[in-house]
Amino acid sequence: MDFIQDIEPTIEKPIIIAAMQDMGNVGSIVINFINDSLRTKIFRIARIANPTYVVDRGGYIELPNESWEYKYTDDLIVFGGGKGQPQSNSEINSLCQDVIDIAKKYSAKFIYTFGGFHTNRVLDNNPKTYITTTSIELTKQMEGLHVETTPQKSIITGFNGLILGFAKKNGIQGIGMYGELNQPEIPQYRAAISIIKTLEKLTYRKLGDTSQLEARAQEIERKFKN
Repeated sequence: MDFIQDIEPTIEKPIIIAAMQDMGNVGSIVINFINDSLRTKIFRIARIANPTYVVDRGGYIELPNESWEYKYTDDLIVFGGGKGQPQSNSEINSLCQDVIDIAKKYSAKFIYTFGGFHTNRVLDNNPKTYITTTSIELTKQMEGLHVETTPQKSIITGFNGLILGFAKKNGIQGIGMYGELNQPEIPQYRAAISIIKTLEKLTYRKLGDTSQLEARAQEIERKFKN
């Protein structure tokens, strides 16, 4: 992985929000929404040094743009979004470690991540968001905020789970939020909205108007009903 930083933001003890594309594109939808809504600014880029595939455009190939951005505003650093995740465990580990290094550099005390939670429960356009945290003590603190914890033991793969492990290992508190979805192969805007509302509750801050995400959810539903 290559890491390029052109500017040094003036920021101290920020909250870090970090997630990458996963099933239902939930991680990217939420990250892109926050960046657009809060008009965050780029200060660092993570880029894969050597491509793991090429794109055939029908007679000629192009190299993929496999990179992810760090952005900031006020007391917030936002990482990820975009398309895909690295293909190798070593690259995912490098990204996680870089997020931790950035957290330490700017004295961040908390990391939030999120993704999809595949379920067979009929959602009726009202998916829940489940949380899991880096400690039993932190989970107990969440009980008074009327949020639901993940309902059973499971393994969380990819960046959106592993970053919590890196946070715990480095003494940084973290919360993962995972929105319910039935069809991981299509964009899940309602799961993203559920996560945004939960994130607003936990951070005591407004992240923006989600009406456009609701409109996209309805558009997707009409498309797949037909």
